[in-house]
Amino acid sequence: MMTESLVDASEATWFAERCAALVRNVETLIRGKTEIVRLVTVCMAAEGHVLIDDVPGTGKTSLAKAVANSVAGTMRRIQFTPDLLPTDVTGVQVWNPEKRIFEFQAGPIFGNIILADEVNRASPKTQSALLEVMEEQQVTVDGQPLAVPRPFVVVATQNPVEHGGTYDLPEAQIDRFMMRLTLGYPDHAAEVEVLANRRGGQSAAAVTPVLTTADVERMIGIARRVHLSAQLLGYIVTLADATRRRPEVRLGVSTRGALALAAAAQAHAAADGRTYATPDDVKALAPSVLAHRVLLRPEAEMSGLRAVDLLGETLASVPVPNQRLAMR
Repeated sequence: MMTESLVDASEATWFAERCAALVRNVETLIRGKTEIVRLVTVCMAAEGHVLIDDVPGTGKTSLAKAVANSVAGTMRRIQFTPDLLPTDVTGVQVWNPEKRIFEFQAGPIFGNIILADEVNRASPKTQSALLEVMEEQQVTVDGQPLAVPRPFVVVATQNPVEHGGTYDLPEAQIDRFMMRLTLGYPDHAAEVEVLANRRGGQSAAAVTPVLTTADVERMIGIARRVHLSAQLLGYIVTLADATRRRPEVRLGVSTRGALALAAAAQAHAAADGRTYATPDDVKALAPSVLAHRVLLRPEAEMSGLRAVDLLGETLASVPVPNQRLAMR
């Protein structure tokens, strides 16, 4: 018999409605990218961070701002540049001459949704300022941990083709992003709509909130209680382990990656109005959640192999658990 889920049908329905409302709201600006917008929404509901990686002019920043403006929380934008300092992100101790003490002045990282624009333009030292807060939702200042507001989601963008004045993100930081997405160019009809909207003066600033931070927190709570069977957890671990055993790979999916895939699968199921996750949720999300965690050997890269292609082969080779068993 199926184990009763900790999420009831009404909660799952409410979650799906809120998710759909956010997607519709973002699509008033971003046209022709429904699946990408939905993945960003799923990532946010799983309280994960997302890296949008694409060429200039495809709408990376507009998407991030539209998502942030759709939530009535605190949105902070950080424009990453080579001269940006870690304290410009986290905050700094400032001397108060009246009280004769140092007081902490919070940086822009203290918000609900953080838009880290062109994150690879900052120096490695500044990029490292994000490591702790993205994993633990806190910043340590003079040995004292300071929690950031919840929910806390980082939406970062980077340009993969312009290398002048940029610094590659270290593997440890890339691993902290739940998803890595590519927008790509819109189709003809969608691009015509974009031009028409731009001529009419529509911009990300015109996107108004449809969710509150309380809604997002409730969505996060619901997603965490979506049923994951032992068979499905075993399937996720087997997938991660299979990437580590491939001869073309020098670094496979980490345990953090397996955890991220499980959390994303729960949010994806809830976005469909279900109280349980299935192998289809895992397979749909694996390219976005796992591909950026796989590092290929140089000879494999020179042969033209891509991590996403290798992941597709791995998905095809790992047996999928029975749907009935995966629901128990």
